[in-house]
Amino acid sequence: MSAARGQRGFSLIEVVVAFAILALSLGALYQSAGGSVRGMQEVERRSAAVLLARSLLELHDTVPEGGFVRDGRSESGGYWRISATRDLSAAGDDMWPLYHVEVEVWDADARAAPVFRVATLRPEREPDELEGR
Repeated sequence: MSAARGQRGFSLIEVVVAFAILALSLGALYQSAGGSVRGMQEVERRSAAVLLARSLLELHDTVPEGGFVRDGRSESGGYWRISATRDLSAAGDDMWPLYHVEVEVWDADARAAPVFRVATLRPEREPDELEGR
């Protein structure tokens, strides 16, 4: 071989640099895709919690005299609690009794903060309404 002849192909350094750039690019791509998957899981988790809380509120459109506290476990393994306490800020002789109703929903790991919490006001149930339920 003659020294005057042109060099063909890539040197080892060029190949190593190309692989390093490829590895960094793929790492960033995988991290981005993983973040999207985690984000979607969080959205699904919160959506399920919102649906459960909404269902619990729909089941308790009125509150028995004295209020209540109930809790349980959902089919997905999460925990929930619904409580109703008399709202004294809206009390008056001519007003129908109102109750502060709060729903909290946790993941299966109930030690963490609730995934979703909502509060609303509900009226006290009429005495004749108790007989129908």
